[in-house]
Amino acid sequence: MIKKDFDIQTLDFDKNPDGLIPVIVQDNATLKVLMLGYVDREALDRTLETGKMTFFSRTRKCLWTKGETSGNFLAVREMYADCDSDTILVKAVPSGPVCHTGSLSCFRTDDDEGFIRELQEVIRRRRDERPEGSYTVRLFDKGTNKIAQKVGEEAVETVIEAVDGNDEAMIYEASDLIYHLLVLLVHKGLSISDLEKELVRRHK
Repeated sequence: MIKKDFDIQTLDFDKNPDGLIPVIVQDNATLKVLMLGYVDREALDRTLETGKMTFFSRTRKCLWTKGETSGNFLAVREMYADCDSDTILVKAVPSGPVCHTGSLSCFRTDDDEGFIRELQEVIRRRRDERPEGSYTVRLFDKGTNKIAQKVGEEAVETVIEAVDGNDEAMIYEASDLIYHLLVLLVHKGLSISDLEKELVRRHK
């Protein structure tokens, strides 16, 4: 089920002479901007019907579903219209590189961008799928106390390396700290978004 905050009838397809609306596609997990494409009413209907992002090709003058050749589809999760109802933001789950060059994005942003959110999704999948031999699954099995203990241990180790001036070691330990904190958040049914909301509340 695709979440959308608009009615198709309210979109302004007539604003552009070609009857197309630009669509910005964002990675649902990392929030990384992946590509820009265009849709007409039929392409948007097809997207909502299939759950796969379908565009209108301005060069070929026909509909095309992203991934129909490469297999790298975009599974649409959310859609938002902008304030003028003439641009759409899509949050999607890519099944592979989005750019025809083999890059994750059509824009030359850092491939590491937003990875912490991708890691959060991996941890959620470990919780739900419970693959054998997974360290993350073992942590979930041990419960809140053990996970919280690991967060505390990694926090102490991060502080020690910071005080000693060992930046490389501090990054290593801080990465362990963030990983275990994400496990704790997921275990408690929380997320990075919950932390962001609290930080925004304090910032106001």
